[in-house]
Amino acid sequence: MTDVIHITDPHDDRVKDYFSLTDVALRRVLEPAEGLYLAESEKVIRRALAAGHRPRSFLMGERWLNDLADVVEQAARDGVPVYVAEAPVIEQMTGFHLHRGALAAMHRPELPDLEEALRDARRVVVLEDIVDHTNVGAVFRSAAALGVDAVLVTPRCADPLYRRSVRVSMGTVFQIPWTRVDPWPGGVRAMQNAGWTVAALALDPHGCTLDELAAKPPHRLALVLGAEGDGLRPATVAAADLAVRVPMAAGVDSLNVAAASAVAMWALR
Repeated sequence: MTDVIHITDPHDDRVKDYFSLTDVALRRVLEPAEGLYLAESEKVIRRALAAGHRPRSFLMGERWLNDLADVVEQAARDGVPVYVAEAPVIEQMTGFHLHRGALAAMHRPELPDLEEALRDARRVVVLEDIVDHTNVGAVFRSAAALGVDAVLVTPRCADPLYRRSVRVSMGTVFQIPWTRVDPWPGGVRAMQNAGWTVAALALDPHGCTLDELAAKPPHRLALVLGAEGDGLRPATVAAADLAVRVPMAAGVDSLNVAAASAVAMWALR
């Protein structure tokens, strides 16, 4: 492991990609601007590499050199630095305890355009202005598990490649095609013109139930999910082909967006 670089100073400029990872505002600026995202844990790092994403550097505790020995060896061949530090140093550097032992700064892949993302798809989920990174990651994990072909995110939606989103998705964000759809809700018309039926998941008493839609689903279906709290914009619901709701019991009016998405994706799989 002669190519491993040991870090003892949590302020070492060589590892600035990993500074203050708990500050969401800073990461939102740094990650897209510098073309990188952070992958956390062995499983997520391996899924990112398997998807063809290029690492800029790795940061890990000493014990992970064995678990990720093949990754470290490949990094040495490719000239990618591998930084190793004790847990207290990493915690001071990142602002949190690294439970899963390893991080990677990855170059962001170029997003496909809308036509490319939808080319072979029949089931698509659209995330409108969902700002919680945990919810975004959970929706991606369900989408990958339940056979959704692509995910679209609106301009104000949280970044699917933010560290928390990637972690919660367990790296499945690398397995499913996704891109941003802009403008929105103008993109609804573009999808309809391309042959998509756009269904808004909304508490609309005039809409159909999920059971009714699942009984006779359209060939190409885009399911639009709204922001936490307020749900979908009225303009989006009005532009959609139909509104669909998950039947509720016990006086409950709705589910968390990640839970609702999983129910709907399972029913429409």
